[in-house]
Formats: sequence, C-alpha cells, structure tokens
Amino acid sequence: MKSRMLTVSIVCVFFTVGFVLSALGQELKPVKLPEPKLDSGKSLVQALKERKTTRAYAGTNLSEQTLSNLLWAAFGINRPDSGRRTAPSALNWQETDIYVATTQGMYVYDPKGNALIPVVSGDIRPLTYTQVDRFKDAPVDLVYVADLDKTGKGEEAQKMVVVAMDTGFIAENVYLYCASAGLPTGFRVSIDKDKLAKALKLRPTQRIMGAQSVGLPKDK
Repeated sequence: MKSRMLTVSIVCVFFTVGFVLSALGQELKPVKLPEPKLDSGKSLVQALKERKTTRAYAGTNLSEQTLSNLLWAAFGINRPDSGRRTAPSALNWQETDIYVATTQGMYVYDPKGNALIPVVSGDIRPLTYTQVDRFKDAPVDLVYVADLDKTGKGEEAQKMVVVAMDTGFIAENVYLYCASAGLPTGFRVSIDKDKLAKALKLRPTQRIMGAQSVGLPKDK
C-alpha cells in the first residue's frame, strides 16, 4: 500500500511539474515592433475610393512590420514632442487602448514603446465576434477598449457618446490604412462583451467599444 501511494505521489509530482513547465513554455512575452514604414501604399484619395468592409480573409499571419504600420496608423504617436496621436480624442483624453488578439494570445498596444504588451495567452479571437463564419479566418482582431477613468468628470451617458466617436476615428484610420495596403478589414460591435471583458480582466471603468478584423486577402 505504501509503495502504491508513493508511486501515485511521484506521478502527481511529475504531472504537476510538467503542467507548470508547459504553462511557462506558453507564457507570452512582450513583442518589440519594428519602426513603422510610412513611405509606401496608395494615396489617400485612392484609399478613400477603395475603402470597404471585407469579411473574407486568408489564414496567414500578418508580419510584425505590417502590425507596426497598422497600429501606428490606427492610434500611434505622430507628434513625439507632445505625445499626440494619429486619431483625435476629446480633450486629448487618449482613453482608448487597442487590444490585439492573435493566434498566440491577446496583447495591448503600447504606442510609446511601439510594442505589444502581453495580456493573456491562448487564442481568444472567437470572443471578439459572434458571427463566426465572417471573421474566423482573420489572423488579427483589434479590440477597442475605452477607460472611463481617463475621461474626467461628467455624466457617463454623455461621455460615452464622445468615446464612441473617438473609437470611430481610430477604426476609420484602420480602414484607410488597410485600403492603402491592400488588406481586408471589417469593424463590428457584435461581441459577447461580458465574456471578453472577463477574459481580459478589465476593470469596471473599462468598456469594450468594438472590434475590427485585419488579415491578408483570401485570393493571394
């Protein structure tokens, strides 16, 4: 009996160690993105002509360079001396964070460091949409999260109107960048926000405003 109990204990120890090592092996690390390359792509007028929502994506991952360009265009810093951004925000609140869902896990974009900061490991992209057939092949889903702690005093309903506008500015920047770079993209608000907020461990003052898929064209 003692021998059997010892064997079971050893097996449990090895199982626990293996589980821990496996978890550590899957731990996300910060991703330092390359400097954005801003000297290519179609003209603004051409991008406006080609701007559209697309729901067909190739499953291929985006390169880190493309991610860097995309996130800078979305809400990066275009005036380093003041820290102001590529999209307007009311009273320069800069209340919106861009969460980046990939096959490896969820990150949050750090515009100052031009980096992706780990939030949670594992593929939680399915939590960013409800219409599975439309977005399941997109390798990247951007989730726009507003922090009401950064919006000062005032009635929440009024602030949410302004915050929604700020989200729209960012999403349109993504649309225009994708049109310029020949990438499909699609914005939505059809998200299970409660489940996603729980997975991201958001605070009560953080609100999911929308999500936007980005990928490569399916026919290439």
